[in-house]
Amino acid sequence: MNTYLGIDIGGTAVKLGLVAESGEVLLRSETSVSFDGYRTPILDTVRAAAARMLDDCRAAGYRPAGAGVSATGQIDSEKGVVAGTCGSLPGWPGAPIRAALEVDLGLPVTVANDANCMILGEAWVGAAKGCTDVLGVTIGTGLGGGVLTGGRLLEGARGLGGELGHMRTHAVDGVPCTCGAAGCWERYASTSALVRRAVRTDPALDSGRAIFAAAQRGDAAVQALLDGWIVEIAEGLAGLVHLFNPQLILIGGGVSSQQALLIEPLARQVKARVMPAFAEGLDIRPAALANDAGLVGAVRYFLDRNA
Repeated sequence: MNTYLGIDIGGTAVKLGLVAESGEVLLRSETSVSFDGYRTPILDTVRAAAARMLDDCRAAGYRPAGAGVSATGQIDSEKGVVAGTCGSLPGWPGAPIRAALEVDLGLPVTVANDANCMILGEAWVGAAKGCTDVLGVTIGTGLGGGVLTGGRLLEGARGLGGELGHMRTHAVDGVPCTCGAAGCWERYASTSALVRRAVRTDPALDSGRAIFAAAQRGDAAVQALLDGWIVEIAEGLAGLVHLFNPQLILIGGGVSSQQALLIEPLARQVKARVMPAFAEGLDIRPAALANDAGLVGAVRYFLDRNA
């Protein structure tokens, strides 16, 4: 059985797994990358964690044939480097992920954006299995996304394609974004955007979990807040549906578990905003792979690149 290392680098932790050619995760580990406030460069922490994981795999009798990396930020997948970020991750822009890990591990390595890897993982063994045209949107601190069209990942010239959160849905009078523009979709449709609005009315509503709990208790003001936020998500998705005509929209992130309060009303709002032909057969559902999506999708990316 062929196996591969999957490495999912986020802003707070790196998740690692040994992934079989079937997509099954056989071994897992996780290490904080922010444990000392980023005084240790993220890539240094990742390199050490990957070397330990490779040792653990070999001790268990496995010989990984390569490594796929899913990474936060704008990833130049052709060069395997971090081309840029929209947040504050010291030392991360310019990090030579592929070159460093190929030296350390002695294995071929591919690197891709984390949201793109999420959609590949879900299409391989998750909620989008069997689908060829999929929009994947991860809602959290920011808003990430990926596009599968005709069974192929949309990457663009350098692998930077799919930065859905930085579509400018409020370009004329929008709030400033960390990317330097104003009015970006993630400034209105991320969980962070929801929390920013909520704490103005009640400081206790300082997380998505607290907001959804209040809505479940029947708090009308919080429900109205949620309704407005869902409209912001739906407006962006409607535009994307008209561009890409997907058969499925996958919603990822911690809030995706809220079937009644998010997924179902979002589906109604999106379908109400697109032309009837585009709504026909369109499904909207939560992602299924949770914390494994990035590392599984990174291995799928590696396999596709080395087919």
